Amino acid sequence: MQFLVYILVYPIIWFISKLPFRLLYALSDCIFVLLYYVVGYRKKVVKENLNLVFPNKSKEEINTITKKFYHHLCDMIVEALKSMSITEEEMRKRFTFTNVDLIQNTVDDGKSIALMCAHYGSWEWIFVLQTYCDVKGYAVYKRLENKYFDKLVKEIRAKYNSYLITTKQTIPVLLKAKSNKQQIICGFVSDQTPKPSKAFHWGEFMGIKVPMHTGAEMLAKRLDLAVVFFKVKRLKRGYYQTTFETITLNPKEYDNYDITDHYFKLVEAQIEEAPEYYLWTHKRWKHRDSVPEEYQS
Repeated sequence: MQFLVYILVYPIIWFISKLPFRLLYALSDCIFVLLYYVVGYRKKVVKENLNLVFPNKSKEEINTITKKFYHHLCDMIVEALKSMSITEEEMRKRFTFTNVDLIQNTVDDGKSIALMCAHYGSWEWIFVLQTYCDVKGYAVYKRLENKYFDKLVKEIRAKYNSYLITTKQTIPVLLKAKSNKQQIICGFVSDQTPKPSKAFHWGEFMGIKVPMHTGAEMLAKRLDLAVVFFKVKRLKRGYYQTTFETITLNPKEYDNYDITDHYFKLVEAQIEEAPEYYLWTHKRWKHRDSVPEEYQS
């Protein structure tokens, strides 16, 4: 069944990926009408999240952010499909870096990098970074249920010397690279919520105490990785600009969870600047009423 779905859907994805951007965004506009007005995909979740973290914003402001978010979400969908056939030249034109030398300089200093980001702006095209530096890149991801589409996504990333690994694969892969004295960049999208029972740390995110993923920080300390955050700014439709910020070159000097807390402060600042580009469809604050007693103060 998985293969049947793949062979039926693949030609559609391929066709969409070949569309010029003008038609691609026309398609995005059609998807927006479907998701926002017809299906109402997770609209209740989006508005609950926005009202929760922005209690002082008016109903009109929340509605404006919501609509802008759905427009951006639809753009992200078609841009992800475009990744299948977009050229390196086109991607480098549309996803630019203000200080990419920071990455190469860190590598030149002998450090591997834990590259942290949030579900903000565009994280799909960050793998073009590998065309600017000479080290292997990894990104931690959740495997797709359809193994054929999972393989396709991996092949797209591999064109840019960037490889997807699951959470379970992360430690073995990074330990092997370290033992082989191989420098790497490993990307972590760390702003989503872990299960409360598996959370080692609870902290404030947008003023609300929630469980936090700490894997990137723990691996950085264990493997002595430089920790770098990247901020994405949407310049205009289909164009993004990324700026890198070093959180620390020496993670072992930090108390446990200080790096994670600092990361979330950077994410918050990004959201406050332009909230419509954050991924509001996830139930990020769903465990806020389950805070353990030791974290309630």
